[in-house]
Amino acid sequence: MSNRISSDALHKVLGIPLDTPLCIDEMCKRLKPVIYPPPVLSDRLERFCHALVNAMESLGIKVLSENEASGNDRRFAQGTVIFAPGYFPDNLLAINRVATLYNNIIVGIYDEPSPINTNALPQERLDAIVGRLARDMVHILIFVTDHSWTICTMNGGVVTFNSLYPCKEDVFSTLVPKLTAQVVPPRPEDLDIEHGTLKTGTPEFEAVAEDFLQCSALWSNNASLVTHTSTAGLQYRSDFYKRIVARYLDQRSGMSYGFFARQLPVAVKPAVYSGSNNPIAYNHEEIERRVAIRVQGTTLLVHVPDISVITTRSGCRKNSLDPKKDLVEIGLIQGQDRGRIYLKTPEGCSAADIAKPSFDTLTILAHALGNALTASILMTMRPEAGFPLHLAGNGASITHWHDYPQSELLPEGYFLHGEENPPVSCSTPQSAVYSLRGKIEALEKALERGAEYRGDVHVEPNHGTNIVGMLSLAETAELLNPLLLPEFIPEEQ
Repeated sequence: MSNRISSDALHKVLGIPLDTPLCIDEMCKRLKPVIYPPPVLSDRLERFCHALVNAMESLGIKVLSENEASGNDRRFAQGTVIFAPGYFPDNLLAINRVATLYNNIIVGIYDEPSPINTNALPQERLDAIVGRLARDMVHILIFVTDHSWTICTMNGGVVTFNSLYPCKEDVFSTLVPKLTAQVVPPRPEDLDIEHGTLKTGTPEFEAVAEDFLQCSALWSNNASLVTHTSTAGLQYRSDFYKRIVARYLDQRSGMSYGFFARQLPVAVKPAVYSGSNNPIAYNHEEIERRVAIRVQGTTLLVHVPDISVITTRSGCRKNSLDPKKDLVEIGLIQGQDRGRIYLKTPEGCSAADIAKPSFDTLTILAHALGNALTASILMTMRPEAGFPLHLAGNGASITHWHDYPQSELLPEGYFLHGEENPPVSCSTPQSAVYSLRGKIEALEKALERGAEYRGDVHVEPNHGTNIVGMLSLAETAELLNPLLLPEFIPEEQ
Protein backbone atom coordinates (compact mmCIF):
# COMPACT_ATOMS: atom_id res chain seq x y z
CA MET A 1 0.00 0.00 0.00
CA SER A 2 1.34 3.39 -1.06
CA ASN A 3 2.66 5.68 1.67
CA ARG A 4 2.12 8.88 -0.33
CA ILE A 5 0.34 10.23 2.74
CA SER A 6 1.27 8.94 6.20
CA SER A 7 -0.94 7.22 8.75
CA ASP A 8 -0.38 10.17 11.09
CA ALA A 9 -1.71 12.55 8.43
CA LEU A 10 -4.70 10.29 7.75
CA HIS A 11 -5.50 10.28 11.46
CA LYS A 12 -5.22 14.05 11.57
CA VAL A 13 -7.44 14.87 8.60
CA LEU A 14 -9.93 11.97 8.61
CA GLY A 15 -9.72 10.53 12.11
CA ILE A 16 -8.52 7.13 10.82
CA PRO A 17 -7.29 5.15 13.87
CA LEU A 18 -3.51 4.91 13.83
CA ASP A 19 -3.62 1.14 14.31
CA THR A 20 -5.80 0.52 11.23
CA PRO A 21 -4.11 -2.26 9.19
CA LEU A 22 -3.86 -1.17 5.55
CA CYS A 23 -1.78 -3.90 3.90
CA ILE A 24 -2.57 -7.62 3.99
CA ASP A 25 0.65 -8.54 5.78
CA GLU A 26 -0.39 -6.25 8.62
CA MET A 27 -3.91 -7.65 8.51
CA CYS A 28 -2.50 -11.14 8.98
CA LYS A 29 -0.56 -10.01 12.04
CA ARG A 30 -3.72 -8.55 13.64
CA LEU A 31 -6.03 -11.47 12.86
CA LYS A 32 -7.19 -13.57 15.82
CA PRO A 33 -9.35 -16.42 14.47
CA VAL A 34 -11.04 -19.26 16.33
CA ILE A 35 -12.98 -22.29 15.07
CA TYR A 36 -16.24 -22.58 17.00
CA PRO A 37 -17.48 -26.15 16.47
CA PRO A 38 -21.17 -27.07 16.17
CA PRO A 39 -22.81 -30.06 17.86
CA VAL A 40 -22.32 -32.04 14.63
CA LEU A 41 -19.74 -31.35 11.93
CA SER A 42 -19.87 -32.99 8.51
CA ASP A 43 -16.79 -34.69 7.10
CA ARG A 44 -16.59 -32.13 4.29
CA LEU A 45 -16.64 -29.18 6.67
CA GLU A 46 -14.15 -30.86 8.97
CA ARG A 47 -11.72 -31.24 6.05
CA PHE A 48 -12.42 -27.68 4.91
CA CYS A 49 -11.73 -26.24 8.37
CA HIS A 50 -8.55 -28.28 8.66
CA ALA A 51 -7.32 -26.86 5.34
CA LEU A 52 -8.38 -23.36 6.40
CA VAL A 53 -6.40 -23.61 9.63
CA ASN A 54 -3.34 -24.87 7.73
CA ALA A 55 -3.59 -22.00 5.23
CA MET A 56 -3.86 -19.38 7.99
CA GLU A 57 -1.01 -20.86 10.00
CA SER A 58 1.19 -20.88 6.89
CA LEU A 59 0.58 -17.10 6.80
CA GLY A 60 1.76 -16.73 10.39
CA ILE A 61 -1.80 -16.43 11.73
CA LYS A 62 -2.28 -18.25 15.01
CA VAL A 63 -5.65 -19.99 15.19
CA LEU A 64 -6.85 -19.83 18.78
CA SER A 65 -8.53 -22.60 20.69
CA GLU A 66 -11.97 -21.91 22.08
CA ASN A 67 -10.50 -21.47 25.56
CA GLU A 68 -7.77 -19.11 24.34
CA ALA A 69 -10.34 -16.97 22.53
CA SER A 70 -12.75 -16.75 25.49
CA GLY A 71 -12.72 -14.81 28.73
CA ASN A 72 -13.84 -15.98 32.14
CA ASP A 73 -17.42 -15.22 31.17
CA ARG A 74 -17.08 -17.57 28.15
CA ARG A 75 -17.57 -14.68 25.77
CA PHE A 76 -15.20 -14.33 22.85
CA ALA A 77 -12.64 -11.59 23.30
CA GLN A 78 -13.05 -8.38 21.31
CA GLY A 79 -11.38 -8.58 17.94
CA THR A 80 -11.74 -12.35 17.63
CA VAL A 81 -12.92 -13.62 14.23
CA ILE A 82 -15.23 -16.55 14.87
CA PHE A 83 -15.55 -19.29 12.24
CA ALA A 84 -18.79 -21.14 12.90
CA PRO A 85 -18.95 -24.21 10.61
CA GLY A 86 -22.19 -26.15 10.37
CA TYR A 87 -25.62 -25.54 11.82
CA PHE A 88 -26.32 -24.29 15.33
CA PRO A 89 -29.44 -24.25 17.48
CA ASP A 90 -30.45 -20.84 18.79
CA ASN A 91 -28.89 -21.30 22.21
CA LEU A 92 -25.47 -22.11 20.72
CA LEU A 93 -25.20 -19.35 18.11
CA ALA A 94 -21.85 -17.56 18.20
CA ILE A 95 -23.62 -14.19 18.40
CA ASN A 96 -24.67 -15.16 21.94
CA ARG A 97 -21.03 -15.22 22.99
CA VAL A 98 -19.81 -11.81 21.84
CA ALA A 99 -19.64 -8.85 24.20
CA THR A 100 -20.56 -6.18 21.61
CA LEU A 101 -21.98 -6.22 18.11
CA TYR A 102 -19.14 -4.33 16.44
CA ASN A 103 -15.98 -5.93 17.78
CA ASN A 104 -16.21 -9.45 16.37
CA ILE A 105 -16.77 -10.84 12.89
CA ILE A 106 -18.67 -14.14 12.69
CA VAL A 107 -18.23 -16.33 9.62
CA GLY A 108 -20.85 -18.99 8.93
CA ILE A 109 -19.53 -22.02 6.96
CA TYR A 110 -22.09 -24.33 5.36
CA ASP A 111 -21.99 -27.75 3.72
CA GLU A 112 -24.18 -26.75 0.79
CA PRO A 113 -23.97 -24.94 -2.56
CA SER A 114 -24.26 -21.17 -2.56
CA PRO A 115 -27.93 -20.14 -2.77
CA ILE A 116 -26.95 -17.23 -5.01
CA ASN A 117 -27.97 -17.88 -8.60
CA THR A 118 -25.17 -16.88 -10.95
CA ASN A 119 -27.78 -15.27 -13.23
CA ALA A 120 -29.49 -13.36 -10.41
CA LEU A 121 -29.78 -9.60 -10.67
CA PRO A 122 -27.60 -7.65 -8.20
CA GLN A 123 -30.64 -6.71 -6.08
CA GLU A 124 -31.81 -10.34 -5.91
CA ARG A 125 -28.32 -11.48 -5.02
CA LEU A 126 -28.00 -8.93 -2.24
CA ASP A 127 -31.45 -9.67 -0.82
CA ALA A 128 -30.61 -13.39 -0.66
CA ILE A 129 -27.31 -12.74 1.12
CA VAL A 130 -28.73 -10.31 3.67
CA GLY A 131 -31.62 -12.67 4.36
CA ARG A 132 -29.25 -15.53 5.16
CA LEU A 133 -26.99 -13.30 7.26
CA ALA A 134 -29.98 -12.24 9.37
CA ARG A 135 -31.26 -15.80 9.68
CA ASP A 136 -27.96 -17.24 10.89
CA MET A 137 -26.71 -14.12 12.73
CA VAL A 138 -23.33 -14.00 10.98
CA HIS A 139 -21.41 -11.32 9.05
CA ILE A 140 -19.89 -13.42 6.26
CA LEU A 141 -21.12 -16.60 4.56
CA ILE A 142 -18.96 -19.41 3.16
CA PHE A 143 -20.58 -22.23 1.18
CA VAL A 144 -18.64 -25.44 0.53
CA THR A 145 -19.24 -28.14 -2.08
CA ASP A 146 -17.13 -31.03 -3.32
CA HIS A 147 -15.58 -28.87 -6.07
CA SER A 148 -15.68 -25.23 -4.90
CA TRP A 149 -16.17 -22.80 -2.03
CA THR A 150 -17.88 -19.42 -2.15
CA ILE A 151 -17.64 -16.30 0.03
CA CYS A 152 -20.67 -13.98 0.29
CA THR A 153 -20.49 -10.65 2.11
CA MET A 154 -22.94 -8.03 3.32
CA ASN A 155 -22.15 -5.69 0.43
CA GLY A 156 -23.44 -8.24 -2.07
CA GLY A 157 -19.99 -9.49 -3.02
CA VAL A 158 -19.80 -13.13 -4.18
CA VAL A 159 -16.43 -14.79 -4.81
CA THR A 160 -16.18 -18.45 -5.84
CA PHE A 161 -12.96 -20.49 -5.80
CA ASN A 162 -12.90 -23.60 -7.97
CA SER A 163 -10.95 -25.73 -5.54
CA LEU A 164 -11.81 -28.32 -2.90
CA TYR A 165 -10.10 -26.48 -0.07
CA PRO A 166 -8.85 -22.97 0.67
CA CYS A 167 -5.25 -22.45 -0.37
CA LYS A 168 -2.77 -20.04 1.16
CA GLU A 169 -2.97 -17.50 -1.67
CA ASP A 170 -6.78 -17.31 -1.72
CA VAL A 171 -6.94 -16.93 2.05
CA PHE A 172 -4.27 -14.22 1.93
CA SER A 173 -5.54 -12.15 -0.99
CA THR A 174 -9.31 -12.45 -0.50
CA LEU A 175 -10.44 -13.89 2.82
CA VAL A 176 -8.08 -12.12 5.22
CA PRO A 177 -9.09 -8.56 4.12
CA LYS A 178 -12.77 -9.45 4.51
CA LEU A 179 -12.06 -10.72 8.03
CA THR A 180 -10.10 -7.63 9.05
CA ALA A 181 -12.10 -4.63 7.84
CA GLN A 182 -15.48 -4.63 9.60
CA VAL A 183 -18.48 -2.62 8.40
CA VAL A 184 -19.48 -0.29 11.25
CA PRO A 185 -21.85 2.71 11.11
CA PRO A 186 -20.56 6.13 12.20
CA ARG A 187 -20.81 6.45 15.96
CA PRO A 188 -22.90 9.29 17.40
CA GLU A 189 -19.87 10.66 19.22
CA ASP A 190 -17.92 10.90 15.95
CA LEU A 191 -20.10 13.52 14.28
CA ASP A 192 -22.41 16.45 14.91
CA ILE A 193 -25.99 16.11 13.61
CA GLU A 194 -27.75 19.40 12.84
CA HIS A 195 -31.41 18.66 12.17
CA GLY A 196 -33.33 20.90 9.79
CA THR A 197 -30.39 23.17 8.95
CA LEU A 198 -29.96 22.32 5.25
CA LYS A 199 -31.73 25.07 3.29
CA THR A 200 -33.60 23.46 0.40
CA GLY A 201 -35.23 26.55 -1.10
CA THR A 202 -32.12 28.34 -2.33
CA PRO A 203 -31.16 28.58 -6.03
CA GLU A 204 -27.88 26.82 -5.20
CA PHE A 205 -29.66 23.83 -3.65
CA GLU A 206 -32.23 23.67 -6.45
CA ALA A 207 -29.46 23.53 -9.07
CA VAL A 208 -27.76 20.69 -7.23
CA ALA A 209 -31.11 18.93 -6.71
CA GLU A 210 -31.84 19.06 -10.43
CA ASP A 211 -28.56 17.26 -11.13
CA PHE A 212 -29.55 14.55 -8.64
CA LEU A 213 -32.99 14.19 -10.22
CA GLN A 214 -31.59 13.80 -13.73
CA CYS A 215 -29.02 11.33 -12.42
CA SER A 216 -31.67 9.33 -10.57
CA ALA A 217 -33.86 9.11 -13.67
CA LEU A 218 -30.98 7.88 -15.82
CA TRP A 219 -30.14 5.14 -13.31
CA SER A 220 -33.76 4.18 -12.64
CA ASN A 221 -33.79 1.15 -14.96
CA ASN A 222 -30.25 -0.01 -14.35
CA ALA A 223 -30.21 -3.28 -12.40
CA SER A 224 -26.63 -2.55 -11.30
CA LEU A 225 -27.87 0.15 -8.94
CA VAL A 226 -28.78 -1.81 -5.82
CA THR A 227 -31.16 0.45 -3.95
CA HIS A 228 -32.53 -1.05 -0.74
CA THR A 229 -32.88 -4.28 1.20
CA SER A 230 -35.61 -3.97 3.80
CA THR A 231 -35.31 -5.70 7.16
CA ALA A 232 -39.09 -5.99 7.40
CA GLY A 233 -39.39 -9.01 5.13
CA LEU A 234 -36.45 -10.98 6.52
CA GLN A 235 -36.90 -14.25 8.39
CA TYR A 236 -35.57 -14.25 11.94
CA ARG A 237 -35.13 -17.08 14.39
CA SER A 238 -36.94 -15.08 17.04
CA ASP A 239 -37.86 -11.53 18.04
CA PHE A 240 -34.70 -11.48 20.15
CA TYR A 241 -32.47 -11.94 17.10
CA LYS A 242 -34.59 -9.49 15.12
CA ARG A 243 -33.76 -6.87 17.73
CA ILE A 244 -30.06 -7.71 17.48
CA VAL A 245 -30.13 -7.18 13.70
CA ALA A 246 -31.89 -3.84 14.22
CA ARG A 247 -29.22 -2.79 16.70
CA TYR A 248 -26.43 -3.85 14.36
CA LEU A 249 -27.98 -1.77 11.57
CA ASP A 250 -28.26 1.18 13.95
CA GLN A 251 -32.08 0.88 14.00
CA ARG A 252 -32.32 1.40 10.23
CA SER A 253 -35.27 -0.05 8.34
CA GLY A 254 -32.93 -1.73 5.91
CA MET A 255 -29.67 -1.40 4.02
CA SER A 256 -29.17 0.74 0.92
CA TYR A 257 -26.15 0.39 -1.31
CA GLY A 258 -24.25 2.88 -3.43
CA PHE A 259 -24.57 6.66 -3.30
CA PHE A 260 -24.66 9.82 -5.37
CA ALA A 261 -22.88 12.91 -4.05
CA ARG A 262 -22.00 16.44 -5.11
CA GLN A 263 -19.01 18.04 -3.46
CA LEU A 264 -19.75 21.73 -3.02
CA PRO A 265 -17.27 24.25 -4.45
CA VAL A 266 -14.05 24.67 -2.51
CA ALA A 267 -11.18 27.00 -3.33
CA VAL A 268 -7.83 25.52 -2.40
CA LYS A 269 -4.39 26.99 -1.86
CA PRO A 270 -1.34 25.94 -3.89
CA ALA A 271 0.81 23.28 -2.26
CA VAL A 272 4.34 24.25 -1.22
CA TYR A 273 7.44 22.18 -1.86
CA SER A 274 8.95 20.91 1.37
CA GLY A 275 12.03 22.96 2.23
CA SER A 276 10.85 25.88 0.11
CA ASN A 277 11.73 29.39 1.22
CA ASN A 278 8.20 30.47 0.32
CA PRO A 279 6.87 32.47 3.29
CA ILE A 280 3.72 30.35 3.45
CA ALA A 281 5.88 27.36 4.39
CA TYR A 282 6.68 29.09 7.66
CA ASN A 283 3.31 30.68 8.36
CA HIS A 284 2.41 29.28 11.79
CA GLU A 285 -1.29 29.82 11.15
CA GLU A 286 -1.03 27.34 8.30
CA ILE A 287 1.04 24.68 10.06
CA GLU A 288 -1.92 22.86 11.63
CA ARG A 289 -3.71 22.90 8.29
CA ARG A 290 -0.97 21.21 6.26
CA VAL A 291 -0.09 17.60 5.55
CA ALA A 292 2.93 16.24 3.75
CA ILE A 293 2.20 14.30 0.54
CA ARG A 294 4.75 12.63 -1.71
CA VAL A 295 4.13 12.99 -5.44
CA GLN A 296 6.59 11.62 -7.99
CA GLY A 297 9.25 11.32 -5.31
CA THR A 298 8.83 14.93 -4.14
CA THR A 299 7.27 15.99 -0.83
CA LEU A 300 4.77 18.82 -0.85
CA LEU A 301 3.05 20.56 2.05
CA VAL A 302 -0.64 20.67 1.20
CA HIS A 303 -3.24 22.88 2.84
CA VAL A 304 -6.29 20.95 4.16
CA PRO A 305 -9.52 22.92 3.66
CA ASP A 306 -12.92 22.33 5.21
CA ILE A 307 -15.17 20.44 2.80
CA SER A 308 -18.90 19.92 2.35
CA VAL A 309 -20.91 17.47 0.26
CA ILE A 310 -24.56 17.07 -0.68
CA THR A 311 -25.33 13.35 -0.79
CA THR A 312 -28.18 10.87 -0.79
CA ARG A 313 -29.40 10.02 2.68
CA SER A 314 -29.05 6.59 4.23
CA GLY A 315 -31.89 4.29 3.20
CA CYS A 316 -33.39 6.32 0.38
CA ARG A 317 -34.27 4.85 -3.00
CA LYS A 318 -31.67 6.40 -5.25
CA ASN A 319 -33.58 5.58 -8.44
CA SER A 320 -36.61 7.58 -7.22
CA LEU A 321 -35.36 10.60 -5.30
CA ASP A 322 -37.28 13.32 -3.48
CA PRO A 323 -34.59 16.02 -3.15
CA LYS A 324 -36.22 17.81 -0.22
CA LYS A 325 -36.27 14.60 1.83
CA ASP A 326 -33.55 12.42 0.37
CA LEU A 327 -30.57 14.79 0.23
CA VAL A 328 -28.41 15.70 3.21
CA GLU A 329 -25.22 17.70 3.67
CA ILE A 330 -22.16 16.18 5.27
CA GLY A 331 -18.88 17.92 5.88
CA LEU A 332 -15.47 17.75 7.45
CA ILE A 333 -14.24 20.66 9.55
CA GLN A 334 -10.55 20.61 10.42
CA GLY A 335 -9.87 21.08 14.12
CA GLN A 336 -6.74 21.43 16.21
CA ASP A 337 -6.36 17.70 16.69
CA ARG A 338 -8.28 16.19 13.78
CA GLY A 339 -11.18 16.64 11.40
CA ARG A 340 -14.73 16.67 12.76
CA ILE A 341 -17.69 15.40 10.73
CA TYR A 342 -21.11 17.02 10.61
CA LEU A 343 -24.46 16.03 9.10
CA LYS A 344 -27.16 18.56 8.17
CA THR A 345 -30.66 17.28 7.46
CA PRO A 346 -33.18 19.17 5.26
CA GLU A 347 -35.31 21.94 6.70
CA GLY A 348 -38.79 20.73 7.53
CA CYS A 349 -37.61 17.22 8.34
CA SER A 350 -37.79 16.02 11.93
CA ALA A 351 -35.06 14.13 13.74
CA ALA A 352 -37.12 10.98 13.28
CA ASP A 353 -37.18 11.41 9.50
CA ILE A 354 -33.41 11.39 8.96
CA ALA A 355 -31.45 10.44 12.03
CA LYS A 356 -28.84 8.04 10.69
CA PRO A 357 -25.66 8.97 8.82
CA SER A 358 -24.69 6.76 5.92
CA PHE A 359 -22.34 3.85 6.55
CA ASP A 360 -20.31 5.40 3.70
CA THR A 361 -19.94 8.83 5.33
CA LEU A 362 -16.19 8.61 5.90
CA THR A 363 -15.50 7.24 2.42
CA ILE A 364 -17.54 10.03 0.77
CA LEU A 365 -15.62 12.65 2.73
CA ALA A 366 -12.31 10.96 1.89
CA HIS A 367 -13.14 11.29 -1.81
CA ALA A 368 -14.03 14.96 -1.38
CA LEU A 369 -10.94 15.72 0.67
CA GLY A 370 -8.79 13.87 -1.87
CA ASN A 371 -10.21 16.10 -4.60
CA ALA A 372 -9.16 19.19 -2.65
CA LEU A 373 -5.65 17.87 -1.98
CA THR A 374 -5.25 16.87 -5.61
CA ALA A 375 -6.34 20.33 -6.77
CA SER A 376 -3.84 21.95 -4.40
CA ILE A 377 -1.01 19.84 -5.80
CA LEU A 378 -2.04 20.57 -9.39
CA MET A 379 -1.97 24.33 -8.72
CA THR A 380 1.72 23.98 -7.90
CA MET A 381 2.91 21.23 -10.26
CA ARG A 382 0.71 22.15 -13.23
CA PRO A 383 -0.59 25.74 -12.79
CA GLU A 384 -2.52 25.66 -16.08
CA ALA A 385 -4.67 22.68 -14.95
CA GLY A 386 -8.43 23.15 -15.10
CA PHE A 387 -9.38 20.83 -12.22
CA PRO A 388 -8.69 23.35 -9.39
CA LEU A 389 -10.74 26.03 -11.16
CA HIS A 390 -13.60 23.61 -11.73
CA LEU A 391 -13.54 22.48 -8.09
CA ALA A 392 -13.63 26.12 -6.94
CA GLY A 393 -16.52 27.04 -9.20
CA ASN A 394 -18.58 23.87 -9.54
CA GLY A 395 -17.36 21.31 -7.05
CA ALA A 396 -17.20 17.68 -8.14
CA SER A 397 -19.48 14.66 -8.43
CA ILE A 398 -19.11 11.25 -6.79
CA THR A 399 -20.99 8.17 -7.99
CA HIS A 400 -20.68 4.79 -6.27
CA TRP A 401 -22.44 1.61 -7.26
CA HIS A 402 -21.84 -2.11 -6.84
CA ASP A 403 -20.68 -3.04 -10.31
CA TYR A 404 -17.88 -2.28 -12.77
CA PRO A 405 -18.06 -0.23 -15.99
CA GLN A 406 -16.56 -1.40 -19.25
CA SER A 407 -13.22 0.29 -19.85
CA GLU A 408 -14.44 2.04 -23.01
CA LEU A 409 -17.11 3.82 -20.96
CA LEU A 410 -14.65 5.47 -18.58
CA PRO A 411 -14.64 9.27 -18.86
CA GLU A 412 -11.80 10.95 -20.71
CA GLY A 413 -9.24 12.43 -18.32
CA TYR A 414 -10.28 10.11 -15.47
CA PHE A 415 -7.53 7.81 -14.19
CA LEU A 416 -8.07 4.30 -12.85
CA HIS A 417 -6.77 3.01 -9.52
CA GLY A 418 -7.54 0.46 -6.83
CA GLU A 419 -7.58 -2.77 -8.83
CA GLU A 420 -4.81 -4.26 -6.68
CA ASN A 421 -6.14 -3.10 -3.31
CA PRO A 422 -7.30 -5.62 -0.71
CA PRO A 423 -11.03 -6.38 -1.23
CA VAL A 424 -12.68 -4.47 1.61
CA SER A 425 -16.15 -2.92 1.88
CA CYS A 426 -16.65 0.77 1.09
CA SER A 427 -17.95 1.35 4.63
CA THR A 428 -14.60 0.68 6.33
CA PRO A 429 -11.71 2.93 7.38
CA GLN A 430 -9.51 1.05 4.92
CA SER A 431 -11.76 2.03 2.02
CA ALA A 432 -11.53 5.69 3.01
CA VAL A 433 -7.74 5.46 3.04
CA TYR A 434 -7.59 3.66 -0.31
CA SER A 435 -9.89 6.32 -1.79
CA LEU A 436 -7.69 9.21 -0.70
CA ARG A 437 -4.30 7.62 -1.37
CA GLY A 438 -5.49 6.24 -4.68
CA LYS A 439 -6.47 9.71 -5.84
CA ILE A 440 -2.84 10.82 -5.45
CA GLU A 441 -1.81 7.73 -7.43
CA ALA A 442 -4.29 8.68 -10.17
CA LEU A 443 -2.87 12.20 -10.23
CA GLU A 444 0.65 10.81 -10.65
CA LYS A 445 -0.51 8.82 -13.69
CA ALA A 446 -1.83 12.02 -15.26
CA LEU A 447 1.40 13.89 -14.52
CA GLU A 448 3.56 11.09 -15.90
CA ARG A 449 1.55 10.97 -19.13
CA GLY A 450 1.35 14.73 -19.50
CA ALA A 451 -2.44 14.34 -19.67
CA GLU A 452 -5.23 16.50 -18.30
CA TYR A 453 -6.52 15.34 -14.92
CA ARG A 454 -10.32 15.54 -14.73
CA GLY A 455 -11.05 12.91 -12.10
CA ASP A 456 -10.50 9.33 -11.00
CA VAL A 457 -12.14 5.92 -11.14
CA HIS A 458 -11.65 3.98 -7.92
CA VAL A 459 -12.24 0.26 -8.38
CA GLU A 460 -12.96 -1.67 -5.19
CA PRO A 461 -12.30 -5.40 -5.78
CA ASN A 462 -15.25 -7.72 -5.00
CA HIS A 463 -17.32 -4.62 -4.30
CA GLY A 464 -17.91 -1.84 -6.81
CA THR A 465 -16.73 1.39 -8.40
CA ASN A 466 -16.45 5.09 -7.55
CA ILE A 467 -16.34 7.63 -10.37
CA VAL A 468 -15.28 11.05 -9.10
CA GLY A 469 -14.54 14.27 -10.92
CA MET A 470 -15.55 17.17 -13.14
CA LEU A 471 -18.55 15.57 -14.84
CA SER A 472 -21.90 16.25 -13.20
CA LEU A 473 -23.88 13.37 -11.72
CA ALA A 474 -26.22 13.45 -14.72
CA GLU A 475 -23.32 13.46 -17.21
CA THR A 476 -21.73 10.52 -15.41
CA ALA A 477 -25.03 8.63 -15.39
CA GLU A 478 -25.59 9.32 -19.09
CA LEU A 479 -22.11 8.06 -19.89
CA LEU A 480 -22.52 4.83 -17.93
CA ASN A 481 -26.06 3.85 -18.71
CA PRO A 482 -25.47 2.72 -22.30
CA LEU A 483 -24.58 -0.48 -20.43
CA LEU A 484 -28.30 -1.19 -20.62
CA LEU A 485 -28.48 -1.06 -24.41
CA PRO A 486 -28.06 -4.27 -26.45
CA GLU A 487 -25.12 -2.94 -28.46
CA PHE A 488 -23.13 -2.58 -25.23
CA ILE A 489 -23.75 -6.14 -24.01
CA PRO A 490 -20.69 -8.39 -24.61
CA GLU A 491 -21.31 -11.14 -27.19
CA GLU A 492 -20.49 -13.97 -24.76
CA GLN A 493 -23.51 -12.98 -22.66
